[in-house]
Amino acid sequence: EHPPPHTRDGTGSGRIPMMRKICFAVGGIPYQTTAAAIGISLQIFLLDVVKMKASSVSMILFLSRAWDAVTDPLVGYLVSRSPWTPIGKLTPWLVISTPFAILFYVLLWFIPADSMSEAASVLWFLTAACLFETLMSCYNVPYLSLNMFLGGHQRDRDSATAYNLTLYTSLCLFCLQRKAFLTSAGVTGGLFLLSSLVLFFGVTEQRGESVGHDTLCPNDRTRPSYLSSVKMLICHIPYQRLVLGFVFSVLAFQMSLGNFALFCSHAAGLGAYFQLLLLVLLISALVAVPFWQFVLLKIGKKRTVFIGFLFIPAMITVACVPSNLPVFLSMCILLGFSVATLFLLPWSMLPDVIDDFALKHPLFKDLGPLFFSGYAFCNKLAGGLSVGLSTMILQIVGYKAGVCNHGDEVATALIVLFSPVPITLLLIGMGIFHTYPVNERKGLQLEEQKYEDLFLHC
Repeated sequence: EHPPPHTRDGTGSGRIPMMRKICFAVGGIPYQTTAAAIGISLQIFLLDVVKMKASSVSMILFLSRAWDAVTDPLVGYLVSRSPWTPIGKLTPWLVISTPFAILFYVLLWFIPADSMSEAASVLWFLTAACLFETLMSCYNVPYLSLNMFLGGHQRDRDSATAYNLTLYTSLCLFCLQRKAFLTSAGVTGGLFLLSSLVLFFGVTEQRGESVGHDTLCPNDRTRPSYLSSVKMLICHIPYQRLVLGFVFSVLAFQMSLGNFALFCSHAAGLGAYFQLLLLVLLISALVAVPFWQFVLLKIGKKRTVFIGFLFIPAMITVACVPSNLPVFLSMCILLGFSVATLFLLPWSMLPDVIDDFALKHPLFKDLGPLFFSGYAFCNKLAGGLSVGLSTMILQIVGYKAGVCNHGDEVATALIVLFSPVPITLLLIGMGIFHTYPVNERKGLQLEEQKYEDLFLHC
């Protein structure tokens, strides 16, 4: 007879110890720090230090990002097929990928010879970037999937997600206070190793967490092919709605925040206050994450996600009163609170979707990592689309880097990219979220029913 839900984490209480949550949050540092360092510094490093042509730099950044997006679902599928080992199902991926990821991260910032030709330099850095991104997928996909193996109730695992996102926002504040090249590859690599050790020794995978994993009922396992697995995910309505809503919402926020500096400098006339405005936004987001975690426990996840509508009045106000610093500061606080909901809620809602899929397809096991990898892929896709669309529109209106004063067309384009376009995208995303079928009550029913169905199936 399987254990009752209130004792299934092995602690007898159904709760995840706080130290385990903290160690889980620390395990997200490697991906967060390396992604921030690459996003902030790699382009400048290749242009100013390596002296590479801008076209070659653009090619390296585009191809490495495209490669990363393609490999995420494949890594998720391979992780889902992994057998259970003495140290767990996901932990071996974390252990094996860590040293190689650190190695290729350091090589990404290493210039082998000053006399290298342009073609050789492009090949070196493109290879290092692609291999590092692949290895980071081998780390990050199992790490994200580890949420399903922490033990405890789903609400407790949601709080572990909140710990992770709070730490992520804190790291953004840390990166904001440092110049690009002060965060060296060696320091980041050491932090990577330390975080991995904390995760390895602080978090032990708990068997028997979800009907979607082969550890619960190993006798009747069906392993679909990669294409069949992807097709099943795409056709699963709750996952489909959640991912589409997530893509449009993230695209809205990244479109706005990606043009934040340019808007402040060339449209609002507040370029000198950019660091202050961004600092206020990030601090408000940091405060908001635990607050929204408390709120979602009271009113449910689906209702809480619509608090993201706070983004709309904030953006309208900033677009209408762009040069008023006190108003801008106030709206940055509101923006921080709205950004926090859209970063916290979708990741908390994903485990409910996985449970829903597992109940509807009880013979198909182990697909949890594929769900997380598909989600990560869509996040990167939204980021790439945001950068690509913004760059294309600014080029059309005649924006030139390094020029202090631009015409009215550039200012108008920045206002449109900063406010009307993101608002439209967010409205589309919220409309899709409205059709998301897994509500809080159904999530609680899934929590109870999955153990009953498992017992009957086995």
